[in-house]
Amino acid sequence: MKLLQWVLLGMGAVLTLGLVGCAAPPSAAQGTLEFRANGEDFVRQGFTSKDGWSITFNHLYVTLDELTAYQSDPPFDPEEGGTPAATVSVVLDGPITVDLAEGGPDAEPVLIGAQSAPAGHYNALSWSMVPATEGPAEGYMLVIDGTATRADETVAFVLRLNEALTFTCGDFVGDTRKGLLAADDTADIEATFHFDHLFGDGAAPADDDINTGALGFDPLAALATDGTLQIDQTELEQQISADAYALLRSILPGLGHTGEGHCATEAQAATQ
Repeated sequence: MKLLQWVLLGMGAVLTLGLVGCAAPPSAAQGTLEFRANGEDFVRQGFTSKDGWSITFNHLYVTLDELTAYQSDPPFDPEEGGTPAATVSVVLDGPITVDLAEGGPDAEPVLIGAQSAPAGHYNALSWSMVPATEGPAEGYMLVIDGTATRADETVAFVLRLNEALTFTCGDFVGDTRKGLLAADDTADIEATFHFDHLFGDGAAPADDDINTGALGFDPLAALATDGTLQIDQTELEQQISADAYALLRSILPGLGHTGEGHCATEAQAATQ
């Protein structure tokens, strides 16, 4: 009798374990992932170009589409190109136009939008820069509205660029980590834009890479009339030297980063 009891108890234990093992797994833990865009202090506070122009920005409109954050395994390496090996991807619908100069000198990076997302480490980000379909930047992917001053000369300028690009970037590189999303929490991931690549940085040595590879402001100032310049990319190609225009086009793919992290870049379409 005791033997039969032990057999029955053993069968019950096996049956119980089998029921536990077949239980449906719990749903993935969720949090809120914020997508942000950052023009850095150069845009919010102004800076001096490589050729001595003090530049401030009224507006700096950039239009972003197909913003996608990835949990990539292995981590995405922009130097190798390709696409992230995504185990999770979260897409923010667009296109969305943001003003990188929005807010005061110490403003936080601009919130583009937020999505509910599975918890985890978002270590890659991609987006397209496309022409805006409406608003003050309509027809252009990037509109730079600012004022440049050197000595007793001032130029109020609006530069409109319409060359569509796609950026695919690795993990955020900076003083703080980004993209680490815990359950029931909020984390952010950032598209960063380095406009010192375009104008240079007067605080850096003249032979620094940031200056030797930059356009500066002199080629634009030379096109101003009565202290005003409003020009689009097609007009710019016609009015500046071929070398300066080629330099401008080579700079645009280097604008996008994730903090100091680099991106692989692809031109989506020819300039209009």
